[in-house]
Amino acid sequence: MSTVKYTPRLADKYKKEVVPALMKKFGYSTIMQAPKLTKICLNRGVNGAVADKKLVDIAVEELTTITGQKAVATQSKKDISNFKLRKNMPIGARVTLRGEKMYEFLDRLIAVSLPRVRDFKGVNEKSFDGRGNYTLGVTEQIIFPEIDIDKVNKITGLDITFVTTAQTNEEAYELLKELGIPFKNAAKKTENA
Repeated sequence: MSTVKYTPRLADKYKKEVVPALMKKFGYSTIMQAPKLTKICLNRGVNGAVADKKLVDIAVEELTTITGQKAVATQSKKDISNFKLRKNMPIGARVTLRGEKMYEFLDRLIAVSLPRVRDFKGVNEKSFDGRGNYTLGVTEQIIFPEIDIDKVNKITGLDITFVTTAQTNEEAYELLKELGIPFKNAAKKTENA
């Protein structure tokens, strides 16, 4: 009896459609030169975590629910007396996704979560860091269908960082656009054509 190995839809799309498109556009000599998505990091700072420790636990729980992978609390690196902050106090939550879970999360983000954003016209294409990484800010965690709106006591945002092997912003932009991330500019370019 042979078992069929499961591959996420976007991982399959990357191999069959994205790599050939990138090779054609940038003229790579081998498929190994084509940039790929290595990980997606979700990060969330918790306002008021110094006063109420339960807020960090709630943030960790919500990130775990959204991604399907255990999130961890982030600690402060130094003392800041103005904020009543001590070193190693929990102040946020983070989770790093790789492999199948990364592609599954990206698929859900593109197909389900981003269209649920109010007045959504695409994501900003100016949030690249110069080294091929892209960060997207989400203002409300309730855009994710995994979050039960009735159980949310405070609406907060989170940062989603896409880490790629691309050397330039242009390569990373093309990679993410081919994977299906709806950039504002891409929509305008297709309307004008």
